[in-house]
Amino acid sequence: MSGAVIGVIPARYGSTRLKAKPLADICGKSLIRRVYEGARSSRLLDELLIATDDERIIQHAASFGARAVMTSQTCRSGTERAYEATCSKDARIVVNIQGDEPLVTGEMVDTLVGLFDEDPRAEVATLVFPIISSEQANNPNVVKAVCDNERFALYFSRSPIPYYRTVPPAGESAYLKHIGMYGYRKEVFARIAGLLPTRLEEAESLEQLRWLGAGVRIKVGISPGDSVGIDTEDDLARVRRLLMEEEGR
Repeated sequence: MSGAVIGVIPARYGSTRLKAKPLADICGKSLIRRVYEGARSSRLLDELLIATDDERIIQHAASFGARAVMTSQTCRSGTERAYEATCSKDARIVVNIQGDEPLVTGEMVDTLVGLFDEDPRAEVATLVFPIISSEQANNPNVVKAVCDNERFALYFSRSPIPYYRTVPPAGESAYLKHIGMYGYRKEVFARIAGLLPTRLEEAESLEQLRWLGAGVRIKVGISPGDSVGIDTEDDLARVRRLLMEEEGR
């Protein structure tokens, strides 16, 4: 099958909640560097690049050997930025790796890419991880997913779904946490990039609902590990604690 598997990490400098977020320090390395180095351990990516809107990130990426490309200031989302950075490339699959999830691993990327070979019907692929705490289940910043019997996405929500009228089944995770990483078949990515926002998307503030509303089939795989998104100073502190515990500091 022709075409490469290309990973792209959108990194916008001007985060609304956390200033200069991609350059935030996490135990001696920037957030964007940790994402890049985690994704770079993938066995299936043929190319990995950072897509940004700021020269400071271009220069910082060069300092640790990453390739970064400048994209338009008018990109409204990471999806648009990832598409702009890869639309001219001979890609079979494009993997959009969130630039604010420093615990990403190459194994997670490879699990995602493998979904396209497992199921030729998959147009987009993403990952979930079992939720084991009621705190996460009820946290609107933790997106939940529900799937059909063939593990295609039915819906994503900030609410705890499905709603259990009785006690959830014993021994099973009641909810699935959505890991915000996506893979796209190249021809589908072009179609997605041109879609307009929908009422469901705006209600939940979840872009993937735009794609589901347009009939795009999103294949869902179980991630080999959890991930933490960085949106606030509290998130940064949490990840720093996790990494320090792992490193025995």
